[in-house]
Amino acid sequence: MPNLRHERVRELLKREIGEAVRREFHVNDVGLINVNDVDVAGDLKSAVVFISIFGNADQQKRGLQKLNEHRIRIQGLLAKAVVLKFTPTLKFVVDDSIVRGNRVLQIIEELEKSPADDSGKKSP
Repeated sequence: MPNLRHERVRELLKREIGEAVRREFHVNDVGLINVNDVDVAGDLKSAVVFISIFGNADQQKRGLQKLNEHRIRIQGLLAKAVVLKFTPTLKFVVDDSIVRGNRVLQIIEELEKSPADDSGKKSP
């Protein structure tokens, strides 16, 4: 179980990375980039940033490409905003859990509608 300091650093990194991404990238170019979560290593030297990109397929592809291209710049902005002994090396990973969650909700809604439609069609 992560300790309190580790959790506080994780939340701080999540907030500051999100702010840096918001300032550096325009929504029209790369879609809306959201930082869903940050998984920080125990030694705080590396972090995996789980992101979701809302936009068309071209914007999503370009968004991930831009994040990887500007990774060093984002790390630099993070180093200025967060005082740590080591600035974590960032790795960006697309998190599709929101899309999968929405799909599950859509399936549940379809299943809930289906029995009501079937019961109305059946006549004794």
